[in-house]
Amino acid sequence: MAVETGCSQPPLSDEAGRGRRVLTADAPDTSWRNAVPVLACEGLTLREIVHDDASPLLDMLATKDVSQFMSPLPPTLASFGRFVGWIHQQRTAGQSVAFVVVPPGFTRPVGVFQMRSLEPGFQTAEWGFALGSPFWGTGLFATAARLVLDFAFTTVRVRRLEARACAENRRGNGALRKLGATPEGVLRRSFLWEGHYHDQVLWSILDSDWTGTSPGDAR
Repeated sequence: MAVETGCSQPPLSDEAGRGRRVLTADAPDTSWRNAVPVLACEGLTLREIVHDDASPLLDMLATKDVSQFMSPLPPTLASFGRFVGWIHQQRTAGQSVAFVVVPPGFTRPVGVFQMRSLEPGFQTAEWGFALGSPFWGTGLFATAARLVLDFAFTTVRVRRLEARACAENRRGNGALRKLGATPEGVLRRSFLWEGHYHDQVLWSILDSDWTGTSPGDAR
């Protein structure tokens, strides 16, 4: 399945007249900008995308059943490597972060999640994902998505997380609904694929919506 992608600052105190920044329980953890944490659950691992992931990800995600609902991947190992380098720059700048999905017992990734800021401070963000078709319907996506959502809402302190899914992408839209996302409307002819524009559904999850579990369980 595939869905397109395309944190408030800690408050200041004037302690001793120096305006020193003080972290509170609601402040975002910005350490991910220097080193993305490894997320793990039930043997599943999500880690930051690296250059060596180019070959396995192209093998897994460039198939027609996966790629038909997403923007084209960088077509070569060299261009994919440049894309990874750009993602790392964006992460350092606090603008984007990308995780690869490594199933239990595997060493090579089979999917990817990307989240990018839509406004300063990561208050509003957009996420997208793609998972190799051999792993559809296995429960892998549900577990991985919950890890990413927990990271978004409890670490980065995203307030609103958006997703855009091609209206024809029944599997992707269904997965978002099962995660508890709310459909907010249709973006008419907003997605270009193979020379034609397609409608997209705009979905959102708010920090107040997320409890750490998925209504209906996306498995």
